[in-house]
Amino acid sequence: MKGVVANQPQWRLTAEEIAGALDGALVAGQGAEPLGPVSIDTRTLDEGDLFFAVRGERFDGHDFVDRAVERGARGVVVSDRARIPAVTPDRTVVLVVHDTVNALQALARHVRRASGARVVAITGSAGKTSTKEIVAALLAAQFRVVRNRGNLNNHIGLPLSLMALLERPDVAVMELGMNHAGEIARLVSVAEPDVRMWINVGDAHLGFFGTVDQVADAKAEIMHGATSDGVLIANADDARVMARARRFPGRIVTFGIRQPADVRATEVRDRGLDGTAATLSTSHGPAALRVPLIGQAQLANVLAAVAVALEFQIPLETVRALAASLVPVAHRGEVVRLRDNIVVVDDSYNSSPSALAAALELLRTERHCRRRVAVLGEMLELGPRSRALHRECGRLAAGCGVDLLISVGGENAQGLCDGAVEAGLDSGAAWHVETSAEAGPVVASRLEGGDLVLVKGSRGVETDRVVEHLRSELA
Repeated sequence: MKGVVANQPQWRLTAEEIAGALDGALVAGQGAEPLGPVSIDTRTLDEGDLFFAVRGERFDGHDFVDRAVERGARGVVVSDRARIPAVTPDRTVVLVVHDTVNALQALARHVRRASGARVVAITGSAGKTSTKEIVAALLAAQFRVVRNRGNLNNHIGLPLSLMALLERPDVAVMELGMNHAGEIARLVSVAEPDVRMWINVGDAHLGFFGTVDQVADAKAEIMHGATSDGVLIANADDARVMARARRFPGRIVTFGIRQPADVRATEVRDRGLDGTAATLSTSHGPAALRVPLIGQAQLANVLAAVAVALEFQIPLETVRALAASLVPVAHRGEVVRLRDNIVVVDDSYNSSPSALAAALELLRTERHCRRRVAVLGEMLELGPRSRALHRECGRLAAGCGVDLLISVGGENAQGLCDGAVEAGLDSGAAWHVETSAEAGPVVASRLEGGDLVLVKGSRGVETDRVVEHLRSELA
């Protein structure tokens, strides 16, 4: 989880300090007892951890309190006094709170305030995790950095991620996720960021909002609680971002490619599977920029991260050199080279119409391939327009020169094939399968030497299984 490993001993909180932060009652154990890292899962709990009995949609942590104590938890936090273990070791701390999720967030806020670290918070419809990793990589040149593990970015994952501030880093880089209005504001109130990043607005989660403007309004909550001391890194190329960013009370730093910006890429040169090159324009001067991550969406993520790095006084030459050595996050634009010069672009982590359009652009522009193959999973959470949006994306795929299309998922995914055939793809070059487990062998049997394969789909469709099958069959 650490960008740079700190050599200092981990900061420990006492039971009394935690009880005060949570506005909870210490009903067992000693107030001076130091408590270790926080856990909500007895399967990964280590001896000495503080276990929060969190209630979720599919589980109630109170059902596992006894198990947590048996596994060596030094303390437990519960909201139901009736679920306090009947027998606990003498040193086990028991804290009772009104709501364990709120308590977890309150403890994270307490740790954040007491840590002295600076916090960078990122929101956007696509590219949050990639941007987070790029920011962390650039800042690690001079600072001890922690960041969310994976995409632990919701009302439970973010507080757990902020507990890494107990490791005494200089900076925490946190992505904030949401699929309903009000969620980003809640997360911002926990993270209390010094630097806020709003990288884009897209059509992900349309099923929960109805319109992209409503998505933008929810993302605009990244500005919640900001003061004149704050900094907002904003995408100058995204009109919805910029229209709302005008309300920000602090300083706005922009990044972009098409529009004038504080950090801008000009003379952009697409290098295909080798990434992009551009001239970087900043207030610190120009620089030649080479980014090994593929596509202009990733270039934009890098520009956003450069803006943050310059805010933290990382030298421009250091930033430029680090950008040239970046590697993609797993399943987010990874290039996988297989036998017979078959190349797979593994972008299987997630998908939405706008993100898929950007990924298909790579197929359209890549010249060094025999055929263009698209393995496209269903895009979830799009609401009543889902089938129509899938058909539109199918037509777009055909327009980008796709020679072979395999769609994966339910009836909406069938719309990808239907749209592609309507736009001119031969019906014999479009297949639909219901699951990624079925899709793997279907794709492998139809690939030929020199093919370029894009694999992309919503996380719930598990199109990463297609990539793993291709790795095993065609390595």
